Amino acid sequence: KIFQAVVSCVGHDGTIYIIPKSFEIGLNKLMTEIQNNFKCLGLLQPYCWRKGEACVVRGSDTMWYRGKVVELSGSAVQVQYIDHGYTEKIPPCHLYPTTLYTDIPPFCIPCQLYKTVPVGNFWQKDALDCLQELLTDKEVEVHVQELPDNPWGKLSIDLYFGGMSLSSFMTYQKYCVAEDCQSLPKLELLEGNVHVASSYTLPPLPVPGDTFSVRVTHLVSPKEVYICLDPSKNLMKQPIVEGDATCDSALKNLDEALKWCNKSVKSLPLLTHFQTEMPCLVEYQDGLWYRAKLLSVEEFDPFKILVQFVDYGNFSVVPTSRLRQIPYHLLKYPVQAVRALLAGFKPALYEENVKRVPYSPEWSVEALWAMMECVEGKQLSASMLALSPEVTISLYEDDKNLVHMKLIEMGLADLDE
Repeated sequence: KIFQAVVSCVGHDGTIYIIPKSFEIGLNKLMTEIQNNFKCLGLLQPYCWRKGEACVVRGSDTMWYRGKVVELSGSAVQVQYIDHGYTEKIPPCHLYPTTLYTDIPPFCIPCQLYKTVPVGNFWQKDALDCLQELLTDKEVEVHVQELPDNPWGKLSIDLYFGGMSLSSFMTYQKYCVAEDCQSLPKLELLEGNVHVASSYTLPPLPVPGDTFSVRVTHLVSPKEVYICLDPSKNLMKQPIVEGDATCDSALKNLDEALKWCNKSVKSLPLLTHFQTEMPCLVEYQDGLWYRAKLLSVEEFDPFKILVQFVDYGNFSVVPTSRLRQIPYHLLKYPVQAVRALLAGFKPALYEENVKRVPYSPEWSVEALWAMMECVEGKQLSASMLALSPEVTISLYEDDKNLVHMKLIEMGLADLDE
């Protein structure tokens, strides 16, 4: 069963208490009735409370709530708000014993994540803080996986917030592990003709010593670039594999495949599981959808994911609403942008006050801009020097001069023998 709910609280043991949206009218009606029936103060005379006894609790908002005594500790009584899940210590003067409403089941349901085990077999404080911040008072989608052995036990569920799987997210953050390693953190297939792949494939690369045409599609630093091996086309044509789905037969190349997906993107399901390097479709600033892969969670409220566009090399931080599951046939085309290191030069020694690239401080910002001017929008040629441990090339302009020589002439880089 799948339903919408609001998380009322997360217990100290990691129990997630949810109130189904369909219960809200009934709960509001009950709350109104309780307020009408209890217009008094709490029980002022001495009373011998018993563990498990039903009561009503006067909350900090002066509203009365159904409660149950769970512990007796000195002058205070520990009570659970049975329609919301949370517990707190209450002075006896804020309680009133009653047998009214005991025939009405609690409106909140205690839940646990299905086949998910917290690290150390109990939820650590930082994990509980994360759960509480993520979920409290938030609307979520609940997928029931397993009923408890007894009616008062915990419901085993998969829970989704903002389209994201909570189990997958907590596993990604290393707060827990999946009992069934095959089920997480893979992509869950909720609907549509969507399949899972561990990663994209690289295009065939020239062997060391070969010279070939390239176009630089993205510059990370003066020495680290992403190149496209076929600058004559925006995206390389690839043969269609016999036996593809029927819609694939009309797709002659990746460009056409992406155009087809952009026309039907609304039919593609949102991502619900998140894993580093997971292939997906991402909406770019131009409103079109491109192939990409997930890298990391960058922001929590609201959730934003760092992605890389695999056919260009550039990066972007996007909300989960701009992510879609990728159709299987788009995974058959190798990525078009290949990461490469440029050989033959190294950063110059700069003065301390020189503005540097934040993520690559050995390079000045001026060197980055100078290299960008040398390669942006130009057809270049490259010589393959090595394929491992990393793709390494020499990059040449049309006149066969090494691109990095301009940086050396400007004093922004030094020769590296």
